[in-house]
Amino acid sequence: MILVADVHGASDKLRRLVARLDQPLLVLGDLINFTDYRTYEGILADLAGRDFVRHLVELRMERRFDEARALWDSASKGHEAELRERLAALIDAAYADIGAALTGAGAYVTYGNVDRVDLLTRYLPAGNEFVDYGLFEIEGWKVGIMGGGVASGLNVPGELADGDMAGRLDALGPVDILCTHVAPGIPALQKDVVGGMSKGSPAVLDYIERHQPRFHYFGDIHQPQATQWWVGATLCRNVGYFRATGRGLHHPGA
Repeated sequence: MILVADVHGASDKLRRLVARLDQPLLVLGDLINFTDYRTYEGILADLAGRDFVRHLVELRMERRFDEARALWDSASKGHEAELRERLAALIDAAYADIGAALTGAGAYVTYGNVDRVDLLTRYLPAGNEFVDYGLFEIEGWKVGIMGGGVASGLNVPGELADGDMAGRLDALGPVDILCTHVAPGIPALQKDVVGGMSKGSPAVLDYIERHQPRFHYFGDIHQPQATQWWVGATLCRNVGYFRATGRGLHHPGA
């Protein structure tokens, strides 16, 4: 199987990957690109310009969320309805583009913290399977998949409380391979050295410590301090920032 995460609008790269697929594809969330913290490109830049986004990112990286919201409120004052309409159109177009790139993939697709599940499922082509959380037999492996991002204070649509994650993981039970959008709560795996945020899940780490799957694959952290870590008998591995690399991670097999 091949795993990707954090596509973030890289539809051309995704389309090239799909065209040469010869094994199952798992997409671990964050399909569209609101903001690339390296370049400030994305939906928000299309809406408000890169200089504005740069300032907004600086505030977010310093976790000055109230000031970031105030900056947005000030910039949008007097034309809120117009901006909401334009934003909705940009998001809709982004999901349509990514959906088209997944045509024929036959992928298992879950969601990340930036994703809108209603639009993701609307534009996901036939033959692909949306996964909120669930168990699957893939190439002889028992695979548990869970979507959603950790609560960050940014109030983005795909975030879940850690208690909700814990309940979903308990429902999965023991698996050979755990696939999540979020990293486990391990400092070297959960800290993005460019985005500046630490976003690991204690619930995921607790699940791994209790059940010891052979592998844990995840995304969310674009430039981590470490890409893999052993937790007991479990190899935890970041599958990579697909928007930047255009590459999937090949599960090594038995």
